[in-house]
Amino acid sequence: MSDKVCIVTGGTSGIGLAAAQALRKKGVRVYTVSRRALPENPLHLSADITDAGSVQRAVQQVLAKEKTIDILVNCAGYGISGAIEFTPEGQAKSQFDVNFFGLVNMTKEVIPVMRRQGYGRIVNISSVAAPAAIPFQAFYSASKAAINAYSCALANELRPYGVTVTAIQPGDIATGFTAARNKIPDGDEAYGGRISKSVKKMENDEQNGMAPAVAGEYIAVIALRKRVKPLYAIGFVYKAICVLLKVLPSRLANYIIYLMYAK
Repeated sequence: MSDKVCIVTGGTSGIGLAAAQALRKKGVRVYTVSRRALPENPLHLSADITDAGSVQRAVQQVLAKEKTIDILVNCAGYGISGAIEFTPEGQAKSQFDVNFFGLVNMTKEVIPVMRRQGYGRIVNISSVAAPAAIPFQAFYSASKAAINAYSCALANELRPYGVTVTAIQPGDIATGFTAARNKIPDGDEAYGGRISKSVKKMENDEQNGMAPAVAGEYIAVIALRKRVKPLYAIGFVYKAICVLLKVLPSRLANYIIYLMYAK
């Protein structure tokens, strides 16, 4: 059992909920954060991660009750799809505001606490769509690739202070993420129906993907592991994909993705 304190963003649905449940089973005291209000749950905090003030208040609420914050798991996020050419600038910025800068807001509030106490673990949920940039979901892939770069840089910044950082890359997981995707169908005719065809394939893969409980258990194990690598993928298939993307010539690797999702 553990006496650690953890904050999980996006902890009321999808893999965030699964991770929170898995951590609780391991004895961790888990505070969940989402925009949803759950007054019946004293360990839930209603906050908008895109609002730095809201994030600050949420973290202060935890610190008012706890002596430490041992673990932060940044799970909150959503997806958009559509052709780059037809994606409104506001939609693209919103994707980054939630997936990347929301994560940054949470992390910035927790870093000083962990740095002063001399230990801590930050787990950022990325995606296999980061190394495998998915056509017609470019801004989602880009936001996740930013998380990978950010996590690796932050790991080295915090290394002397006993704070460790890792990014976990799930693949296809059967959650409400699919139904919540913000689809931008504009330009589908101009692109020969390839936008809708690509998104349909992706959604089918997701709904036939890994159970969220499996991903949640993996995240919990990494969150509590003594030492971590900068990047992980969940599951043998996705680990193999990440390795192949590193060793194959980039032209070939990108062409394979084209055949899968854009032809």
